[in-house]
Amino acid sequence: MVTPLLLYCLLSAPDIGAGLDITGGEGIGTWGVLGLSALLVGPLFWRRRFPLAVMALVSGVSLLQWLGDVAAIPANLAVLVAMFTVAASCSLPWAVAAGAVAELGTGMVLSDWGELDVEIFLNASVFVVAIWIGGIYVNMRRRFVENLVERAERAERERDQQALIATAAERARIARELHDVVAHNVSVIVVQADGAGFAIDNDPDQAKRAVEAISATGRQALAEMRRLVGVLRDDGARSEEYAPQPGLGQLDELVRQVRASGLPVDIRVEGTPDHLAEGLQLVIYRIVQEALTNTLKHGGPGVKATVQVVYGPRDVLLRIADDGRGAASATGEGGHGLIGMRERVSMYGGDVHAAPKPGGGFLVVARIPAGGPR
Repeated sequence: MVTPLLLYCLLSAPDIGAGLDITGGEGIGTWGVLGLSALLVGPLFWRRRFPLAVMALVSGVSLLQWLGDVAAIPANLAVLVAMFTVAASCSLPWAVAAGAVAELGTGMVLSDWGELDVEIFLNASVFVVAIWIGGIYVNMRRRFVENLVERAERAERERDQQALIATAAERARIARELHDVVAHNVSVIVVQADGAGFAIDNDPDQAKRAVEAISATGRQALAEMRRLVGVLRDDGARSEEYAPQPGLGQLDELVRQVRASGLPVDIRVEGTPDHLAEGLQLVIYRIVQEALTNTLKHGGPGVKATVQVVYGPRDVLLRIADDGRGAASATGEGGHGLIGMRERVSMYGGDVHAAPKPGGGFLVVARIPAGGPR
């Protein structure tokens, strides 16, 4: 817009240079018109960076031109260009101020040509207001696009944050699973290895069975660890099938494994599980596993354990007790097993109590709503 306006001013200068005295002022000649046009049009090249300063400058030059009794020239249209830029890039108050200045300048120019004709002024005002509204529209359109881009970026950031949160939660779940697998199976292996060491001279058959139990437990631990670590693969490739998540169907196998490790376990089940979610079944399995593992690690010689599972209409009650050295379980290394147990139960809106019994031994009581996670 600036270049065509400047060309128009240069081409019109010879014709209007001699007739600038129509308002009664002295003519300023062709070179005066060119200089005045340069003062009015030149600043427009910086209007995008400094819209308010350019508007003030061209309006000030136009005001000095009016005060000097110099007639309007085509370059005075620079005021409208500057007004459009302010309306398109600045806030509404500045846009209104720029429009008011342009309207005032229109009235001042028309009044210099004689008595102000209201009809002519209104026609000229329509032209000015149309340019002003065009600037406002450009401003609104630009802000609308910026808001769209900002919302898209915000949605993308929120999506990335949700992905990070989900990844952290999955890593925490895998960490709990790995702890349960390693703690339980390594405890069984240690107990069996100790038993094999004692029986290798006096009872080779018992030592052989203990070694076979160590082998089976180690293989099971490796299979579960492969399944869990496989979740962390980025390529999504599945080169082998892993065992499914343990559940209620594996409780009897868990108890047989613990019995084979030398811990007598009595299990009692009341009621029937009606369509319990797989996640809830995993929680029940892990709580029983963790409690029996603690008994194996801290119960001491001659310890016995009981497991009671009660399937109620609204919740599931677990009660795992032993008659060993229960205080040691509460102060075990790190306490990650008990912490993980509480986290699992809390995910499903339940509660768990794990503490030494007054008469000796250790007791774990968990009550889990059967309705699923909160």
